[in-house]
Parts: sequence; C-alpha cells; structure tokens
Amino acid sequence: METQPVTPREPVLIIKDLAVRLPDSAERIHAVNQVSLEVFPKEILCVVGESGSGKSVTAHSVMGLLPENQLKTEAGSISVLGEPIIGASPKRLRQLRGNRMAMIFQEPMTALNPVMPLGRQIEEVLTEHRDMSSHDRKNRVYELMDAVNLPDNKNLFRSYPHEISGGQRQRVMIALALALEPALLIADEPTTALDVTTQQQILNLIKDIQKNRDTGVLFITHDFGVVAEIADRVIVMKDGIIVEQGKTENVLGHPKDDYTAMLIDAVPSLIPKSRPANPGKEIAISTKSLEKIYKTKSLFGRRRTVKAADDISFDIRRGETLGIVGESGSGKSTVARCIARLINPTAGEIRVNNTNIAEISERAYRPLRKHIQIVFQDPYRSLNPRQTVGRAIAEGPMNYGLGRAEASERTRTLLKLVGLDTDAMSRYPHQFSGGQRQRICIARALAMEPDVLVADEPVSALDVSVQAQVLELLKTLQSKLDLAILFITHDLRVAAQVSDNIAVMYHGKIVEHGPTKTIFENPKHEYTKRLFNAAPGKMWDFN
Repeated sequence: METQPVTPREPVLIIKDLAVRLPDSAERIHAVNQVSLEVFPKEILCVVGESGSGKSVTAHSVMGLLPENQLKTEAGSISVLGEPIIGASPKRLRQLRGNRMAMIFQEPMTALNPVMPLGRQIEEVLTEHRDMSSHDRKNRVYELMDAVNLPDNKNLFRSYPHEISGGQRQRVMIALALALEPALLIADEPTTALDVTTQQQILNLIKDIQKNRDTGVLFITHDFGVVAEIADRVIVMKDGIIVEQGKTENVLGHPKDDYTAMLIDAVPSLIPKSRPANPGKEIAISTKSLEKIYKTKSLFGRRRTVKAADDISFDIRRGETLGIVGESGSGKSTVARCIARLINPTAGEIRVNNTNIAEISERAYRPLRKHIQIVFQDPYRSLNPRQTVGRAIAEGPMNYGLGRAEASERTRTLLKLVGLDTDAMSRYPHQFSGGQRQRICIARALAMEPDVLVADEPVSALDVSVQAQVLELLKTLQSKLDLAILFITHDLRVAAQVSDNIAVMYHGKIVEHGPTKTIFENPKHEYTKRLFNAAPGKMWDFN
C-alpha cells in the first residue's frame, strides 16, 4: 500500500509585514515594522526582547486590543485560523476572543474583576459565548479549575482575587483563557512576578496545554531561562523589528545577531563565583530571633494569626551582601520591612551600631533611619510623580539638616555615580525608562549615606540587559562605599551572582543559611533542593 505524504499542518496564526505606527511625539515612527511570523498547532513560539522592542504591541495587535488614537495599524495582515483580524468589526473580534484566540496577561490582579467571585468570572465567558444551562456552566468551571490544578474548587468559586496567591490568580487567568478551548493562546509575560516554584508550575501547565489540546502558543517574555525551558522556536525583537529567529537551540547556542548575543551574555549564571570571606570587617547589621506576627479579622469576625517571620537571625558585615530567597509568602519582604522599620517587629533584635532598633519608639528611631535605606521593586510607584528627580534625591538629606546648596551638590554627585546626567534633576519620573528610574531610587537611598541598603526585588521587573547594568552598579557602589546589602529576590540566577551568603526562607523561617557557593553546590534542606530544581533553564548555562 502506497504511503501518503504527510501534509504540514496549517498555522493557527499568520502575521505578514505588520507595521503599527506610534504617535507623532514618539522617539521612533513605528512600534513594530515589517513583522512576520507564524505559530503552528502544538508549538510554543517565544518572542524576546527588551522593553519597547514591540513584543506586547505585536500580541495586542493579534487580539485587536491596541489603544485607539494612540497606535495605528499602518500595513500588513494578521489571520487566526485563516480569518483576517485587521479590519474585523468589534462584534466579530469579541466572538473570536476566547473562541479562537485567548490571552494571559502579565498582572492577573489588574486583569481580574476585584468585586466579582472568581468562579463567576470564568462562568461569564461561558455565558457570553455558549448556550449552556447554569448547572452545566458551573460544572465546566470546576473542570477548568481542575485542569489548571487549582485547589478546593468550591471555596475558590466563591473567593475574590485578593484572597488568593499570585500563582493561583495566574491559574485562574489561564482557566479563563482555556474556557472555550482556543486554537491560539497568547501569554504576555505571565511568569515575570512569580517565584521559581510557581513559575515552574505555570510553565509546565502551559506546556501540557500546548501538547494535549492542539494549541499554538505565542509566549512573550524577557526571561531567557523561560525561553530555554519551553520554547520550540525563538524570535528576537529590537526597536520594533525582528533581528533574529530560529530553533531555540540555534538562537541560544549560536546567536547570529550582536543584539541577541548581548542579551544572552547579560543573563546571570546559576553558578556562583568564589567570594572571599571578610571576617575582619565590622558587622553593619545583625538580627537575633526576629519575629513578626500578623493578626487579622475578617468581615465575619473570624480572627487569623500568621507568623510571617519566625526566629530570624543573621549578621551582615560591611561590604557584604546577604541574599534572601524563597517563594512568595515565605516572609522575605516582611524581614526587609522589619529591618527598615517600615513595620514594627513583634519580637527579637535588630542591631545597628550597637543599638537595638527593634525596641525603640518611632520618635527615637527617626534620627537613626538614615542608617538603613530601602530600594523597592517598582521604581515608578516608589517615586512621587509630581516631584522632580532632584527634589526626590535631595529631600531626605535636607530633612536631616543639610543645606539646600549642599543637598543639590550631593544630588549631582550621586546622579553621576549612578550613571545619569545632572540635567535629570529638573525632570520627572515618567520621563525616564524603568532602568533609569531604578538608578534614581538607588541614588535617593544613597543620599542618606546609609550603612545598610535593603534591596527588595530591585531588578525583577527589568530587562536582562538593564538588570545586568543595575547589578553591576550596585556592586560598584558597594565596593566604593563599603555598604552592607540585604538583597531580597526570587531569581536564583541573580542571587547566585550578587550574594556573598544566602538565607533560604520557607514559611517564615530560615531553613538554610551559609556561603552562596556552598549552598548552591550542596544544598542540605529538601526545600532548598526543590527551589533550585525549579529554576527555569537550569540545564542551560548562558555564560
């Protein structure tokens, strides 16, 4: 019997020569220009690039979600399962969304309705697009929750977004996207803010969906560990154009474009470098049996007690960095906020310059606050949008008695130190990129001439190239100023490169603590092993 040739399957998504024009006031003409790509069934195509490269504009163009009067499709075509998207009526686009194509957004808390129970939000999709009885709809919601491994479905059905974890919210978003079994799934940075174990679960879930449901996946990310973990093919974008594309192993292993090579070189290695101990250096900060207990009361009078930090003890010497790693909810940020006295600890000691700052009043602590400064994850939310950069940096020293002229001179010096021009003093936060805003936040913290810098996820939202620049800046500043740094992160690659010592937190406790190289090479605790095994792209050393 003659064997019939295998016919290649048709793509679920075809984009040809797409060009989207930016407003006239923008720095360049096009958000994307001459972008062409295809996504096939059972395939994951990853699109990578820095902020502003055009990744998300491409994804939103497919969904018909470009903001009106801001971005205009100037040329090209987009088709999903052969049907044109550009020019489709709003009514037809609503029919296609969910049925043929669906999108998982980066931040589920803003994508979900805060005043509607989660089950009802999933059910709403079925009500809009399917003729089903109420009983069948509810059963379908439970099936979808099971499919994305959500626990305790009946309680979750009645829960609200703020009552569940970030990882669970992202699973709800995936259940929403899968409700109508679309042929194309677009995932726009769906794991950026998640810890490594939750990230691994979400990536495994997306891989299972892609394999078992014939789904084509367009995955937008700037995380090369994620690319190495899940991608069949990779597209690299820069300034709105595609600069390189190919199979994952070829692009990551043998990049042809200089920009691709630069991005890959900027990815931190999971292999820590040997770091000499500094036993002679003075201890800048130490904690002993630090504890923080939260007591909450629900609308129905139920009381809940959570020990967010339990028996936390460590020392950080001048010029050293202690990295704290762990999942969301492990207590990392609670420890950081206790140390910066943004919240008051329940018990224990925090010693700075031989003073136990945990037991003194806010009034007594105020003169000491300059010794410990903090840099937060989101620099845009950290800066006052109505305050110039110069004022933001000079305000702290002036509040502690420094004259305006001296504070301005210190501001100019610090801006140069963090790699920014002094003309930035008269500008506002929205006029800078994310990486530049984080440099401003670092300058503002250093303006107080602290002994200890607390960095709470300071680079998790940044592109790999900008992340590398900020980490190198922190390293240089630490060397110059002999800073002690407490570095909170869920990115094990970053922790491996910046930390002299590592503390692993789990359910509010430090379960493992020691030199970074020792713990990475020979973890003892089962949780630490599980955490390290979950790191995306762990088998691929980018450096």
